Amino acid sequence: MSRVQATQLFRSCSSSFSSRHLARSSFNAANRRVAGARLYSAESTKGAEQKKTEEQEEKDEVTVTPEHELLQKLKKKEEEAQDLVSRLRYLQADFLNLQRNSAREKEQTRDFAITKFAGDLLETVDVLAIALKSVPQPMLKPASSESPSSSSQSSAPSEKSAEAYLTELHTGVEMTHRLLLQTLFKYHVKPFDPTGEKFDPNRHEALYQAPVPGKEPGTVLECQKIGYTIKDRILRAAQVGVVQDTS
Repeated sequence: MSRVQATQLFRSCSSSFSSRHLARSSFNAANRRVAGARLYSAESTKGAEQKKTEEQEEKDEVTVTPEHELLQKLKKKEEEAQDLVSRLRYLQADFLNLQRNSAREKEQTRDFAITKFAGDLLETVDVLAIALKSVPQPMLKPASSESPSSSSQSSAPSEKSAEAYLTELHTGVEMTHRLLLQTLFKYHVKPFDPTGEKFDPNRHEALYQAPVPGKEPGTVLECQKIGYTIKDRILRAAQVGVVQDTS
């Protein structure tokens, strides 16, 4: 055998040995992987079975009796009842607030329903007051008693003087003015005269200012038109003159 043939035979044997060794190594690795997978699967199955066994044991330990079921239902119903009671209390509080608000609004509507009407009537009251002030007091004389000469002529028709007619007219206007004020007072409409008071822009309307010695600045000097209130609201502000500060 030549040297070349010996070399080729050696290489062939080496290659065959390497292939066998590689195949055996791959086979061993595959066997190890399969064995590891089987071991993991066995451990998982064992863990699941153990967990299932523990759950079953817990279920066996907690035996559901009819009394236990009734207690659970009773507890659930108590929670529902407590929730309903809380809702009922909230609804009751809302209803009471609604009642109070409705009563207050109703009272305000009743008290201030005539606000516009009363405001319109104040002009009439002012006109009547001006008419009463326009007649001087000395002109208002009572009807004079009948003289002896007139008593002798009893058959003649009696005639009144102009002063008597004026007095009667003044009396009628005064009664009308008083009755109108009483009617307004019945509906909580009241007049107020702020003369001498401190000027309040919420209640008074300043028409002019004038310096007056001896008077405190900012006080009401004169009330040209009295004001009116309805309940606790201002129906009409009083028109006044105010003492001016000269400093």
